[in-house]
Amino acid sequence: MSDLKVTLIQSQLHWEDKEANLRMFDEKIDSITERTEVVFLPEMFSTGFSMKSAQLAETMDGTAVQWMKRKAAEKNIIITGSLIIEEHGEYLNRLIWMLPNGTYGTYDKRHLFGYAGENEHYTPGNKRLIAQVKGWKINLNICYDMRFPVWARNTIQADTNEAAYDLLVYVANWPERRKTAWTTLLQARAIENQCFAIGVNRVGNDGNNIYHSGETSLIDPMGEIIYRKSHDEDVFTYTLQRERLDEVRKNIPFLKDADAFTILPKG
Repeated sequence: MSDLKVTLIQSQLHWEDKEANLRMFDEKIDSITERTEVVFLPEMFSTGFSMKSAQLAETMDGTAVQWMKRKAAEKNIIITGSLIIEEHGEYLNRLIWMLPNGTYGTYDKRHLFGYAGENEHYTPGNKRLIAQVKGWKINLNICYDMRFPVWARNTIQADTNEAAYDLLVYVANWPERRKTAWTTLLQARAIENQCFAIGVNRVGNDGNNIYHSGETSLIDPMGEIIYRKSHDEDVFTYTLQRERLDEVRKNIPFLKDADAFTILPKG
């Protein structure tokens, strides 16, 4: 298992303007001069965190999905972020893990943000997505999921005697007014799950005049802050070191002492 180069893009978003957002992210990805392997974009990166699901949704053959497919192939990278997707008559806040060859994985946001009425416009998912690249197992989540630690809980797998995942990711539109929760919980998730953790957030005001300060972050398995950016747009690339992860897990092997449990469907 080798090191993994990742790029985190913290950006303002053009409110409910898909074409403008895709042009912007096209330029930002083109601006990356060093080699990278996975590019992380914010939640609902093509629209902003809008409740106009019926008006803004696209299918899995839609414009933004096709853009992800084209850009991943062009740059020979993996691109991930969430979009508003319509499928079988339901609207989903769906994260897409797009590979350079056009194949993809999906994760539908499990915990919908009722405070903003997200649960009234979207259908929740019920399955985790743990993607794999270069031997790294990556647990992919969306924004509000961060408040629910059981959903992200890492475990030692009985068949392999290894952790279920190595990197925990949240793509988000998390407001500045609750940034203490964002920064604190992301560090907690890294520490308790003994993994690297990435939180990619947007900046600026959205269409509801809610300000986002970003605080896009990369945290190491001991909870140390490798990177955090406030207020400004930024494109940050970093090499995740497998040696660091293995060292922490070897020297403090507490995952093996964790409680065993099974997550049951709601309802």
